[in-house]
Amino acid sequence: MDTYITVASSPLEESERIQLLEEWNQTAVEFPRGMCIHELIEAQSARTPDRTAVRAGEEVLTYKELNEQANRLARHLRELGVGSGSLVGLCADRSAGMLVGLMAILKAGGAYVPLDANNPKSRLGQQLAGATALVTEMALAERLPEFDGPRICLDTDVSKWSGNSQDDLEPCTNSEDVVYVIFTSGSTGQPKGVAVRHRNLVNYTNFIQRRLELAEQAEAWTFATVSTLSADLGNTAIFPALASGGCVDVISEHVARDSARMARHCRLHPIDVLKIVPSHLEALLESSEGAGVLPGKYLILGGEALTMRLVRRIRDLGAKCEIGNHYGPTETTVESVVFRVGEEEGSEDTAESVPIGRPIDNTQVYILDSGLQPVPLGVVGELYIAGEGVAEGYLNQPELTAERFIENPFRPNGKMYRTGDLCRYQPNGNIVFLGRADDQVKIHGFRVETGEVEAILSRHACVKQAAVLAKPDGRGDTRLIAYVVGQSGSDIHDYLKAQLPEYMIPASIVWLPTLPLNGNGKLDRKSLAEIENVANGPDTYVAPRTATERTIAAIWSEVLGNEQIGLGENFFEIGGHSLAGIQVISRMHNHFHVRLEVEAIFDFPTIEELSEATEIAIESGIRELPVAKMVPLSRDRYRQQ
Repeated sequence: MDTYITVASSPLEESERIQLLEEWNQTAVEFPRGMCIHELIEAQSARTPDRTAVRAGEEVLTYKELNEQANRLARHLRELGVGSGSLVGLCADRSAGMLVGLMAILKAGGAYVPLDANNPKSRLGQQLAGATALVTEMALAERLPEFDGPRICLDTDVSKWSGNSQDDLEPCTNSEDVVYVIFTSGSTGQPKGVAVRHRNLVNYTNFIQRRLELAEQAEAWTFATVSTLSADLGNTAIFPALASGGCVDVISEHVARDSARMARHCRLHPIDVLKIVPSHLEALLESSEGAGVLPGKYLILGGEALTMRLVRRIRDLGAKCEIGNHYGPTETTVESVVFRVGEEEGSEDTAESVPIGRPIDNTQVYILDSGLQPVPLGVVGELYIAGEGVAEGYLNQPELTAERFIENPFRPNGKMYRTGDLCRYQPNGNIVFLGRADDQVKIHGFRVETGEVEAILSRHACVKQAAVLAKPDGRGDTRLIAYVVGQSGSDIHDYLKAQLPEYMIPASIVWLPTLPLNGNGKLDRKSLAEIENVANGPDTYVAPRTATERTIAAIWSEVLGNEQIGLGENFFEIGGHSLAGIQVISRMHNHFHVRLEVEAIFDFPTIEELSEATEIAIESGIRELPVAKMVPLSRDRYRQQ
């Protein structure tokens, strides 16, 4: 790491040191320090019982209904042994029931561990280790691993708790207890669980309420959540909305990944605040209906670097909303540094990248050299974060916790988190993000340790050595490329899908006779990066034959940055992912004027198959036809009913 960070050659002037360490960190604000997050929501329920709290499709819950349903379920969880300090797995589709389950876990005294059913069972099993109970839905049961504790189904077991009292429970938690554990990628091959406390989350929630001036609004706002609960991105919508009397609009996955559906939803149920990853928004904006997904008041972008190119595109679409760029690792509770785009338009770094801004309430940030000393203005250093947002640490990993959560040398009796992010200050006090000091990367808002992917690859019988790099494609998207020594295995993609989430699977696997080494006998990553990132697996190239196939091939090539794509190549094995799928379907709609569902790319993942589905839709006259009128989940789904 020292190779990236310069040690200051001379001490800072005292005035600059005071500015960096004290003046720019004057963020103290009162907040309900002693309260738990569910207590804030209970209080709001008492104030506005009949106001809409949750919308999920056609399902709507008032604050009274949400609170009472959660109370009944919470009593059942306590009967099953859930209490203070308990971890409870929560795996549910994006629904009103998901939030009932979440609230019930907290009211019972536990901490929720959000699980994504799209992840491999082996990974979910690691995340469930140590859990007291599992709250889920019957439809997801087959996708979950074996679990020894009680399993509660939100949709089929309701009779077990429907007769319980609807009154608030006696509290058994305090603000220092863990509220949730979110797992992120780990360099050893095992995911690591970040334990966030109620106090951390209450401070963040209070900040968002203040930043958006929610107390001053005459009417309650609607906050949309479009991400999985297993990442903390959606917490910007969920908790500030419910603590302030707003409505959480839980957008289902099939709507959130389709710009036409999303725009239609926003017309029916206007959204005031949207938090979304930049690459997700870019994919939605590909469609001619993309402008319809933009919120009315606040657009909050986070999880990835934000470019001025995307900001200009949003403005060109006529957006009236305020745009915020939010930054923060999971270890410091959702976000720690924010920037209001347009605050200082034209500053030195806004030409292509947007600053991440300044620390939020009760948060201190430091840009330090390798000796933990502040670097001068404009000099690159590593970002450290301190204050009320710093989490408890990593679940059952004391050594790793001690390595990343260190004593704060500038404030007594405090901890600061070592982010590994390289940053520098602008003269105006805003912070600019420059990249990583290690091999960690962000893929569509998710943190990925390339070491974890390397460790999983190395366990495959055909692999002797493996190295994984993150490389930009022609469109600026970040992709993982795996360089592997061994005997090319045709089952390697299936193996990876069984071990890793979609966003961690390499876009290409390049088989090499040896990995390049430097003079010290270590892996030469610079030389590796210069190797052409084209997968050289066993498949042979078959050129597109028809006009439809050639058009789809051109669209895939443009989206994926691959010059030559054969008829039989699988979209998801040559660098494709769900967000790229949104772009493909949007461009196909613009070209063919055929309304295919985004799911088409999953059902028909080769050019040959997708072309056939497209031609069937054209022949059947399905042009600008609402997706609801198409036959679902069959080979004939694009034939009219």
